[in-house]
Amino acid sequence: MKLYPLKFEPKYSYRIWGGEKLKTVLNKNYALDSIGESWEISDVEDNETLVCEGALEGKTLKNLIHEFKEEFLGKSVYQNFGDSFPLLIKFIDAKNPLSIQVHPSNELAKERHNSFGKNEMWYVMQAEEDAQLIVGFNQNVDRESYQLHLNDGTLLDILNIEKVDQGDTFYIPTGRVHAIGAGVLLAEIQQTSNITYRIYDYDRVDKKTGEKRELHTEMALDAIDFKHYPNYRSTYSIKEANVSNKLVHSPYFKTNIMHVTEEIIKDYSQIDSFIIYMCVEGALIVESENEAYPVNTGETLLIPACVEQIKVSGKSAKILEIYL
Repeated sequence: MKLYPLKFEPKYSYRIWGGEKLKTVLNKNYALDSIGESWEISDVEDNETLVCEGALEGKTLKNLIHEFKEEFLGKSVYQNFGDSFPLLIKFIDAKNPLSIQVHPSNELAKERHNSFGKNEMWYVMQAEEDAQLIVGFNQNVDRESYQLHLNDGTLLDILNIEKVDQGDTFYIPTGRVHAIGAGVLLAEIQQTSNITYRIYDYDRVDKKTGEKRELHTEMALDAIDFKHYPNYRSTYSIKEANVSNKLVHSPYFKTNIMHVTEEIIKDYSQIDSFIIYMCVEGALIVESENEAYPVNTGETLLIPACVEQIKVSGKSAKILEIYL
């Protein structure tokens, strides 16, 4: 059996802060209310996504890795990660603010949870007027001053608040305190991890449980990077259409942005990795082996490492191109 570009059936997650935009803007198909996250490509235990089209329909990422190994992942990725898929790909709709939170480093996550850490990035697809994100601190703080602000209810005074618009991009390394604000729809790329330490949750009660959500204030203390940085926003430019423009390149994943306005040939023979396309605007068609794979806004396509050349066409589409 041959590998081909793969679409997966998303996993939808209820969130206390979730809205309807995954359905109304991204055309996701679900019946539940307050869906905050669409897990597009996931190897997280109990949340594995399944191939939804073609001869490999119903297969998980683990199934694909077991069967195809480096053909699927790429030689170096398979050597480094074995049977674990290294990335978790999501769309997130925050009708209300997320909790203020932090993710542990690889070392701390391994020690405490036998998990990867959670370095991640955000690409804002839509932002309502005055929508904001919280990213890092607005001043240098230390453990003691942080705890004082947390205990007396003035934590927001020391956090860096960023007003955001469509296209704004942020890399969130482990240790950086952060939160998505109300009215933001975004694409998230992260290491495969579901470890989050909640620091503050606005004293909200979850309508499903009738209780406040658990906080992890003590565990978070050892995970937080208290340093203030001069700039938290990732700067980039789409210098040229129909080519890959660098967006965020980290030790854990590389993400480019591509504005597709015509038919182009993409040659991935020099990239020893699978490629993921997230369509964040417009629509495009990917062609491989005389098969066409349409990818619309809010859809994701995984191109296995052995598929070295594809044809991409669109009139005005923007895609995130992700690989290791």
